[in-house]
Amino acid sequence: FQAVESPLAVDVLMHRREFWRPTSTGRLINRVMPASRHHLFNREALPTREAVARPGRELWILHPRGETLPENAAPENLQVLLLDGSWREAAAMAHHVGAWGRLVRLPAAGPSRNALRRQENAGNYSTIESLLFLLAALGLGETEARLRLQFELHVYAGLRTRGAKVLAEEFLATSPIRDAFPDLLAQLHERRVNEQ
Repeated sequence: FQAVESPLAVDVLMHRREFWRPTSTGRLINRVMPASRHHLFNREALPTREAVARPGRELWILHPRGETLPENAAPENLQVLLLDGSWREAAAMAHHVGAWGRLVRLPAAGPSRNALRRQENAGNYSTIESLLFLLAALGLGETEARLRLQFELHVYAGLRTRGAKVLAEEFLATSPIRDAFPDLLAQLHERRVNEQ
């Protein structure tokens, strides 16, 4: 665990079913970004804009049908609302919150690095990957790099927990965590060897 700070205000609107999924990257965001907040999307008690929007910040909602990312946006003046759930769940959440702020789409490229879940289509990304693209686009490279390490470690540890040793090693071969956490990875490997 390494806490990640950001001038961008980050909120996660999490579908109630997603809360219980161990692979949820929205929950990971809330764990490693202490200033982030989460809001539960439950049809019996829907969240309100007043409970989610932060005063003095422009609210952006990431969505593939949104407008192109505005240029020269100042992260300290922004709040991003991330929709965390399956694609069907995210569509229902987007319908509820779409008028709360500016719908924005990201310049995303390449395959998803979330090997814990299969993406339905090429160009689909996990909640945290969407945030990583946004941080990079806003020029917050150091924040993006720190959060990426936490995400990659989450995926690698998840693969190891599932016993997917070959897939975990393939993932690790192209991951920045090899250089960032060599001692931790050695400890994980040592524990696995000692348990066998």
